Amino acid sequence: MDIKLTDVEVRVLGALVEKDITTPDYYPLSLNALVNACNQKNNRDPVMNLDEGAVRDALNRLHDDALAGPASGADSRVTKYEHRLQETFNFTRGETAALCVLLLRGPQTPGELRSRTERMHHFEDLDAVQFSLQKLMQREPPLVAVLPRQPGTKEARYAHLLSGEVDVAELATPRAASSPSSSGDDERISRLEEEVASLQREVGDLKQQLEGFRKQFE
Repeated sequence: MDIKLTDVEVRVLGALVEKDITTPDYYPLSLNALVNACNQKNNRDPVMNLDEGAVRDALNRLHDDALAGPASGADSRVTKYEHRLQETFNFTRGETAALCVLLLRGPQTPGELRSRTERMHHFEDLDAVQFSLQKLMQREPPLVAVLPRQPGTKEARYAHLLSGEVDVAELATPRAASSPSSSGDDERISRLEEEVASLQREVGDLKQQLEGFRKQFE
């Protein structure tokens, strides 16, 4: 299967996979919710500012590749969208979580992956992370590759190949490492954002129910 996604398609696909696992009660996603998920400032590298048109175009192309599309049987007047990663690749939970973080955050070390997949899948140890990465690398064609180790670093990083071969020269400049405290802050902010979004959706549902109740007496 020959797939070469753009950066926007990668972000849209990664956001769908993440929300499927972390907020299943509010998945599939409306276009507006998906735009917000793509543009999150935490757990994203790089941070993007996509509009509905860009996300809709990416969804159309992902639909052509059988990777995402409108959800079937969704009981809603608003079109909802879902990924089709499982139907296409039949991943394990560990493979899905690892690939999702690579889609949303770019190249990662096994240690980073173990920490950043915690809300999607619990890896017992680094060997378990490596096992999932190896399974992704052994696909035909491979979906993940190990990058040359950068000078001054102890661990090699892994990258997804859904956008084609990785430009190693472009990644030659080491990224600023985030401190444990900032990583923890990111996770707390992510949880708070999801709780706020959940409350907003509940308020919206209540408003709709109240409006329907009022109409019964008009």
